[in-house]
Amino acid sequence: MAKGKQTLKIKRLRPNAKLPRRATPGSTGFDIFACIEGKGKIALVGTQPKLIPSGIAIEVPWGYDVQIRPRSGLSAKGVGVTFGTIDSDYRGEILITMYLFDPDAAFEIKHGDRIAQMIVSTIADLPLVEVEELSSTERGAGGHGSTGK
Repeated sequence: MAKGKQTLKIKRLRPNAKLPRRATPGSTGFDIFACIEGKGKIALVGTQPKLIPSGIAIEVPWGYDVQIRPRSGLSAKGVGVTFGTIDSDYRGEILITMYLFDPDAAFEIKHGDRIAQMIVSTIADLPLVEVEELSSTERGAGGHGSTGK
């Protein structure tokens, strides 16, 4: 694990890229912004995933996990963002995979729109140990709705 104070280094890949930032002091995630060149618009149409550029790259220190997650405000409008992990050895542009829930809908993304959020957390550096048996619990192997009705 990383020792001491670490930083998340961010590089603008284009001059008009906006750096991630928290919307409020209590926000867990950093907003990620669309960085669209030219006329500054990309149309999402239907449910086909589309990669939206952010114009930034980051350097994640070993011992940290960076995840890209959807914004609830966009989800409420029928716009999806796939979860993603940015590994500590990746140095390319952060691209956000977006799509629409409704196959008949359309949505326009403009340069500077908040399109996702970036969550930074520490990773659990646990060793994997293969065993013959796992300890038993009341729930056991019950999944997918087994704890509620």
